Amino acid sequence: MASPSSSMSPAAPGLKTYFKSPEGRYKLQYEKTHPAGLLHYSHGKSVSQLTVAYLKEKAVSQGQSAPSTPSSSNVVKSAATRLFVGVNGSRTFSFGGTNGASKAGSGNSRFAGNFGGSAGPSGSSAAANFDCKGSYLIFNAGDALFISDLNSQDKDPIKAIHFSNSNPLCHAFDSVAKDGHDLLIGLQSGDIYTVSLRQQLQDLSKRLVGAQHYNKDGTTNNSRCTCVAWIPNTDGTFVVSHADGNLYVYEKHKDGTADPSFPAIKDPTQFSVAHARSSKCNPIIRWHVCQGSINNISFSTDGIYLATVGRDGYLRVFDYSKEQLFCGGKSYYGALLCCAWSPDDKYILIGGEDDLVQVWSMEDRKIVAWGEGHNSWVSGVAFDSYWSAPNSDGTTDNAIYRFGSVGQDTQLLLWDLEMDEIALPLRFNPPGGSPTLSSGSHSAHWDAICPLGTLQPPPSMRDVPKLSPLVVHRAHSEPLSGVVLTKESVVTISREGHIKIWARPGEGDISQPNPDAVVSSSAISKDRMAMAPTTKVNGSTYKQTASIFLRN
Repeated sequence: MASPSSSMSPAAPGLKTYFKSPEGRYKLQYEKTHPAGLLHYSHGKSVSQLTVAYLKEKAVSQGQSAPSTPSSSNVVKSAATRLFVGVNGSRTFSFGGTNGASKAGSGNSRFAGNFGGSAGPSGSSAAANFDCKGSYLIFNAGDALFISDLNSQDKDPIKAIHFSNSNPLCHAFDSVAKDGHDLLIGLQSGDIYTVSLRQQLQDLSKRLVGAQHYNKDGTTNNSRCTCVAWIPNTDGTFVVSHADGNLYVYEKHKDGTADPSFPAIKDPTQFSVAHARSSKCNPIIRWHVCQGSINNISFSTDGIYLATVGRDGYLRVFDYSKEQLFCGGKSYYGALLCCAWSPDDKYILIGGEDDLVQVWSMEDRKIVAWGEGHNSWVSGVAFDSYWSAPNSDGTTDNAIYRFGSVGQDTQLLLWDLEMDEIALPLRFNPPGGSPTLSSGSHSAHWDAICPLGTLQPPPSMRDVPKLSPLVVHRAHSEPLSGVVLTKESVVTISREGHIKIWARPGEGDISQPNPDAVVSSSAISKDRMAMAPTTKVNGSTYKQTASIFLRN
């Protein structure tokens, strides 16, 4: 495991550079941020969001050589230095050791490639054949979009892309894009761009390169973009949600300037779908989802369902191909801000202004668990698709779900969920009678049948089992806006665009439970109707409540 970067600023008072979990210590490996001098005065008006992009190796045509020389590497590093000169003073950049590369001056430089000439003013000619294979962090702050090397010790980004008339607010990456346009960007003005991430990295200027422009100057919708997403298993189709409650479907291969001329929305309170009048138009479909802002959208991994959460506090799950509402429900309180699917598409995490992390079951079509642990709005949730519970024989089993959440309370929380072992609320037992259920009982939520295509009211607090967090860690000194769980790390980002990369426990780095940090099941207050579950895996017991590492 690499050590934190030497350029990393000292940790804020009271912030630890590690936190404990039952499987070991997560250590702060790197920090990333943006050069302060590059930010526009409007920085505070937007919230930073994070996308992790994995660029695969670019296909090389036959007969084309790709020599690796120190001189060609130095050409690009010199161009990158010119990009940031005047912002960071005399600071120099070291690209060595990133994304599988070696130190500068070696024969296997990260910027190896067939450069075929000296760099021009932007360094684009020198980097034209730079393969760019590796892992990257894409994040927005102010009027700029930044690209950083996930595996580099450098704190500052590789490239900053500035937008002159608006702020970038949301972005998404398509790892299986066929034509190279794999990065999707939504702006505050409603404008949308698709670009090639590899092409942006090959050109070190501060502008978008080879961009396709949609909804130019808000011709179709001039409200801010709130979320963008590529539709799984399609060839370049994507959706964009807006602050006015509308969602649009685009095809990236079509001209983005054609006016679709959608009909007027007859009833703003009702869900409706309208198709463009011409096959040449783009966007091709408009969904009117709700009256308020759509705050976040997420597709199931198979692309069948689309989940949306909004300002009105509702989770809505649509059958995308049928263009119909499948199910949904209301938050306990306030707006919903984020949502994420489990790897098997059985559950949806949702978080918002009620400080809760809610678990929605697609099978039951209702909330089946509430996570209590945040002290402010929950702004980011994500399942950990790389984690699995250990068995006694050393193998793994995916019966337990691990997920993470971040909030405006500056905290990162990790949770374990096993629905087979979760305790259901007790049934109402009237005096002198046997336990029964009625429409007024606290457990009616569990036995009520949820019809397809309906939105459920918020359940009572006493109806839903409560989860306690496995880990509570104050990760930043600022409110957090997002979390991504990769194979090697947990990545958190603050609203101001500061990123921390927490390396997963290394082999042999198994922490012992801290008696001062352990909360036993008897210590949890009795008014919680469901404790954190005790999960049994193939005869062995993985006790969540016996290993809760709070406030490490």
